[in-house]
Amino acid sequence: MKKEELYRFVDHTALKAVTTWKEIQQLCQEARFFRMASVCIPSSYVKRAHEYFPELNICTVVGFPLGNANTEAKLMETRQALADGASEIDVVINLGMVKNGQYPQVTEEIRLLKQEVGNKILKVIIETCYLTEEEKIEMCHAVTEAGADFIKTSTGFGTGGATLEDVRLMKEHIGPNVKIKAAGGIRSKEDMEKYMEAGCSRIGTSSAISMLQDGE
Repeated sequence: MKKEELYRFVDHTALKAVTTWKEIQQLCQEARFFRMASVCIPSSYVKRAHEYFPELNICTVVGFPLGNANTEAKLMETRQALADGASEIDVVINLGMVKNGQYPQVTEEIRLLKQEVGNKILKVIIETCYLTEEEKIEMCHAVTEAGADFIKTSTGFGTGGATLEDVRLMKEHIGPNVKIKAAGGIRSKEDMEKYMEAGCSRIGTSSAISMLQDGE
């Protein structure tokens, strides 16, 4: 796949705690120039980014990176992000609930968040590095049943990122209307191509430009 094509699938990401407005501006300019799928930025920058770059598709994170906020807090965070101009929400599941075997509660939280998001995009981060295979499969079912748009491998802040094995497992167990986003640990153009071939529709990375320039 040509690098120009790969850019279309990238969520150009800057989520570090010390990310500055100058860095957000550069990220947005790069995403616009290379015509990336979105910028994924902290919610505190969404309104300003939307005002400066109204043509951009802006993604932000909710319940990030731990996922253990209560549902109402996640809903309020989502509501504000949408009001500020976000059109995609990447939310972290409550991993404690998963470990407790509370799969219906996790499904209901996702359902409420999708209801809040409406016709905009909800991506559900299941943080695969902390889950057993059984739990990953259960989360595929939860994301599907709740009507979310994407299942996403990782925050990039856990003990591990995306793996091709996890993407293939997701592809086998998600419903036909759910897409896959891989994030964390993707380090080259060849990696990106492998993840796309395995079934991903989005790649979350802060390094797309260097990866794709190096991959020429």
